[in-house]
Amino acid sequence: MRLRAVLFDMDGTLLDTAPDFIAVAQAMRISRGLAPVPAQQIRDVVSGGARAMVLSAFDVDPLSSEFEELRLEFLARYQEHCAVHSRLYDGMSELLDEIERSNLLWGVVTNKPLRFAEPIMQQLGLASRSAVLVCPDHVARSKPDPEPMLLACRQLDLDPSAVLFVGDDLRDIESGRAAGSRTAAVRYGYIHPEDNPSNWGADVVVDHPLELREVLDRALCSC
Repeated sequence: MRLRAVLFDMDGTLLDTAPDFIAVAQAMRISRGLAPVPAQQIRDVVSGGARAMVLSAFDVDPLSSEFEELRLEFLARYQEHCAVHSRLYDGMSELLDEIERSNLLWGVVTNKPLRFAEPIMQQLGLASRSAVLVCPDHVARSKPDPEPMLLACRQLDLDPSAVLFVGDDLRDIESGRAAGSRTAAVRYGYIHPEDNPSNWGADVVVDHPLELREVLDRALCSC
């Protein structure tokens, strides 16, 4: 089936949101009289969520009440500063323009809660352009389950086979494949140093957003 839409994971695929996570973690350390940690130390675990980032930034027992207090503070601070430094990845703006010129729809399917994802999309001027935004708030089961992808396809009134899902995590590829969509894995996102996107089973793997132009060209002409 001819490609009709491109759906993106948010963190590490559409947007580089790590700088805001890093800034929050460093601010928390500084407020406690602690020196900043290497930024890459936090960036490497962004895909693991707030829990992983707090454990990376602080030497704390994950079963302790102190950890839970840090996690809740991290989320509260992030909610206030979630769209300060986050930006589209290099080349992504041009790719979105090309997608729109090709009369394709695009949207976001993310495991990021709506209370964070929505203001980021609005602040970066993407909310009015995106055809769909699916977050864990909208489904019973998040990625890697296919439910978020299937919901997005229903909202777009498209068969999943007409959709390309782009992500930087194995869960993205598993969700897209289970939904019946074509999938693209990206190497530029928040990939754990020991992980390899080539092993995820995606239809294609790219190193830069603009490499997806060739993927879209092939899909549009069905060649």
